[in-house]
Amino acid sequence: MAEAKCGQTLPATVRNASKLSAMLDLKTLRSLLQEYGAALDAPVREFDIGGRPFAFNRRKTLMGVINLSTDSWYRESVCRTEGEAIQRGLELVQQGADWVDIGAESTLPGAERVGTAGQIDRLVPVIRALASRGIPCSVESYDPAVIEAAALAGARIFNLTGFAAEERVLRLAARFDAAVVLCYVQGEHVRQVGNFEFADDVTEEQERYFREHVARANALGVQRLIVDPGLGFYYRNLEDGALRVNYQIHTFLNAFRWNRLGYPVLNILPHAPEIFGPEHRRAAEPFFAVLAMLGGTHIVRTHEMAVVAKVRAVLDAYVGRPPAM
Repeated sequence: MAEAKCGQTLPATVRNASKLSAMLDLKTLRSLLQEYGAALDAPVREFDIGGRPFAFNRRKTLMGVINLSTDSWYRESVCRTEGEAIQRGLELVQQGADWVDIGAESTLPGAERVGTAGQIDRLVPVIRALASRGIPCSVESYDPAVIEAAALAGARIFNLTGFAAEERVLRLAARFDAAVVLCYVQGEHVRQVGNFEFADDVTEEQERYFREHVARANALGVQRLIVDPGLGFYYRNLEDGALRVNYQIHTFLNAFRWNRLGYPVLNILPHAPEIFGPEHRRAAEPFFAVLAMLGGTHIVRTHEMAVVAKVRAVLDAYVGRPPAM
């Protein structure tokens, strides 16, 4: 077995791209479908959020991003004032966003840790303003007090990035009839992760994890669930660009396997600065959007809404074999 920079043993499915002279092509996809293709036919649950129906089996859902922390790396999504955030939310919807994800603390390892009161102060006015305009709002947090305040302001999607307070958040979801994004995180929450521990089949291990959390949610009466493998979390041994991007591509191409859970899959789109470079960094998310959507992701979280919405439109335009001339 090959070793990552930190000495972590990696499964062949994740390490191959950086260790073998291979490339992503139709043979890769054929191999996946030969082994797991039955999962393609498994429909996922469709449901409304805040009274708005989402047909996850028939149309990809786009999730825009508002970062209220100035530490966030993707500068285009950073909003320094309430007014900037509200304006960005309106623009995201105009560009094609189906809902807007709002966070007040960056997931970057060295970012400022924002306390409960600080997050609430930043989030509540923005969520209240956007929700009052009929825009579905998601709150990204692992703090149940922050999530409750956001729910009172109108958020109806809880993007849960940690499970120390899982039961409390699930009870809030039942109380507010909200959807919950169940993130795969190896640690107490997104800001307390170390090295990523790979299983021989990462996708299968994550499915096992999701099944456990889905069962807990169902037991508390929560049925509006979304699963997210947490590609945006900063594990120390995934700092190597080639390794991280290979893992992300592997996740996109295998996303359809989680159809067996019966709930829609959400993926964030990577930035891949080591590959695209500073001059082309904004091309990364549209590229990965193609892989994510083809691989079975139902909900795509993106900072590049205008272009990714066009990617969705192009994929939607395909109707099959063209007529004979």
